[in-house]
Amino acid sequence: MLRATLVKSGSIRLEETLNPEPGRGEVRVRLAMTGICGSDVHLFHKGRPEHDPLTIGHEGLGRIDKTGPDVNPGRTGERIVIEPNIPCMTCPECLSGRGNICRNKRIIGVTENGCLAEYVIVPDSFAWSIPDSISDTDAVTIEPAAVALSAINRSGASPGDTILVIGLGAIGLLITHIALAFGYRVLVVEISENKTKIAVDMGAIPVGKGLNHEEVAERICQTCQEESVKSVFECAGSGKTASMAIKVAPRGSEVILLGLSDKPASFIPMDLAKKGILVSTSLIYDHPSGYEKTIFLVQQGIIHPGFIVSRYFSLKESQKALEEASKGKESKIVISMQQ
Repeated sequence: MLRATLVKSGSIRLEETLNPEPGRGEVRVRLAMTGICGSDVHLFHKGRPEHDPLTIGHEGLGRIDKTGPDVNPGRTGERIVIEPNIPCMTCPECLSGRGNICRNKRIIGVTENGCLAEYVIVPDSFAWSIPDSISDTDAVTIEPAAVALSAINRSGASPGDTILVIGLGAIGLLITHIALAFGYRVLVVEISENKTKIAVDMGAIPVGKGLNHEEVAERICQTCQEESVKSVFECAGSGKTASMAIKVAPRGSEVILLGLSDKPASFIPMDLAKKGILVSTSLIYDHPSGYEKTIFLVQQGIIHPGFIVSRYFSLKESQKALEEASKGKESKIVISMQQ
């Protein structure tokens, strides 16, 4: 098979290797599409020395090509999407129902070879059947949609409430889309005019074009107070935008951090306490409920996450695809194995 391997930071190498073989409780998936995620871009630039060389990518869509022992062979040929975060189910976090923060979590495309390849191996129960009524673009974006849905569900906001989304990458756009579908009022802040237009066309209200300027933050802060914003979702992924999210959150509201920033943020603890601001995080979803709920919503036509896909590349163009994704102009780049 052909795979795109991250050999060092910023460098992808195309390799021909033997097809992997599924073990006990596993299936082999012949991939049709793989979405490029912000975490893939992070890995592309930072590398993972303890795992290099590594085939990255975790938003996979394909068909089961072969089953291992203890797996129903009738699943062969089944159209599936991959749930890439695999909790151990034995650590204290998993036993307390918090597998999303499992200390021993396996992650397809991060701790083991992933989906920028023609084939990938995944556990049977993490290969989710997808009906043909769901389009390929909706199917390949189920994983980030599950991330967005989980963040909304973990928040204290309810339909009818006003929320603020800072940063309109894939996750910010999906939070906006899902929240609007359920009757939330959504304010958005984004630098890119194109991404802002996507959100506005869905029904969101723009409240600021800049993300890091003090005067913009002051204006957004005033707007959040006037609009009684219940929850602020930080999706831009920088220390400055995390600081901004905390600063603009009105009294009695909450800030939910989803951006993958490795830079420090700043806040004044007394201000948080005096205003009663709750700060929490939301990285992924719970297994199995996260995928169950998301697939149901897509199948019922309530949400259509495929709208975020803005550009396609072939597997052989993985280096270029990751470089383009790094520029931040595209809402979602997808690798198509058929190209």
